[in-house]
Amino acid sequence: MLRRIFALMIKEFVTLLRDKKSRMVIVVPPVAQIIIFGYAASFDLNHVPYAVYNEDRGLDSRRLLAGFEGSTVFERYAVIHSDGEVAPLINRGRVLLVLHLGPDFSADLRRGRGTELQVILDGRNSNTAMIALNYVQSIVMAFNEQWNREHGAAGPPAVLLQRAWFNRTLDSHWFIVIGIVALLNLVVTLEVTALSVAREREAGTFDQLLVTPLTPFEILVGKSLPGLIIGVAEATVVILMVVFWFHVPLRGSLPALYLGLFIFLLSAIGIGLMISALSVTQQQGLMGAFLFLVPAVILSGFATPLENMPQLVQWLTYLNPMRYFLIIVRAVFLQGASFDLLWSQYWPMAIIGLVTLTMAALLFRRRMY
Repeated sequence: MLRRIFALMIKEFVTLLRDKKSRMVIVVPPVAQIIIFGYAASFDLNHVPYAVYNEDRGLDSRRLLAGFEGSTVFERYAVIHSDGEVAPLINRGRVLLVLHLGPDFSADLRRGRGTELQVILDGRNSNTAMIALNYVQSIVMAFNEQWNREHGAAGPPAVLLQRAWFNRTLDSHWFIVIGIVALLNLVVTLEVTALSVAREREAGTFDQLLVTPLTPFEILVGKSLPGLIIGVAEATVVILMVVFWFHVPLRGSLPALYLGLFIFLLSAIGIGLMISALSVTQQQGLMGAFLFLVPAVILSGFATPLENMPQLVQWLTYLNPMRYFLIIVRAVFLQGASFDLLWSQYWPMAIIGLVTLTMAALLFRRRMY
């Protein structure tokens, strides 16, 4: 059986490399997209979950925080009471920022001294963090202006002290080019697998495949392996470019990243084979892949925060494997995540992969007979 699967896999590779359109799909999009997105793309914000760590019991700290309470942009998620509660909220993505006011905030203001408001930001999405920081600065400036009018003071009484976690410089390219790892793998793998069976039907060789000793399972595996190998190779090239060309640090576990990549590729292959099984021509296969790709990218969190989407749309994102792999790849690169933090992203992708591959096998078997 393994020999037959291997022979079919080699045949698929030869077909891909001989076909000019297929070669273009494999080579051109990864290079073009990572250069375009890496240098040209950047992103908006209307929902900022935050936590408050207020060690001060004075009136002035409450007046400053009231500016955040009354904002239409900020939504308070939690009030915390110790330093140890800060990291879990940011690491798990519960909040975008934490406002920390020291115990002497109000007292220092009353004495005429400058005082500090510390803002701890989640820097994994640098564009969102920068926009949120600008909102914070506008509220602090309004508080300073009101304080100066009431007390006849000059200069800013409250000074904003910012600290960004995971991406200290808030370089937006880090956020974008890391997402390209997921985007390119979905595009290339989906298109390669979506065209596999449709190409056979259009060329008239599908009937020849049916009279071979290959079983439907062996044909399915043989057509899946090229997409898997190409996806891993594409991902490796993009990861190397991200690390050595764009100088984004890879802080987490490489095996954890590749495990997520493997499960993600199985999901993409399952979807691609479903499309291919339903397509009669390559044009139909490409159209089907395109119809899936556009909403998949939009609903993945690649460009816009998922929290800004309507609740119904947020539920739909749980059916999208790219949503989970984006979290994995960004967490491994910027957060330094390993297996223990990523299991909650692995198992939903595994279920999606199992369901789509099963559906592809059933559709494939029905179309064969």
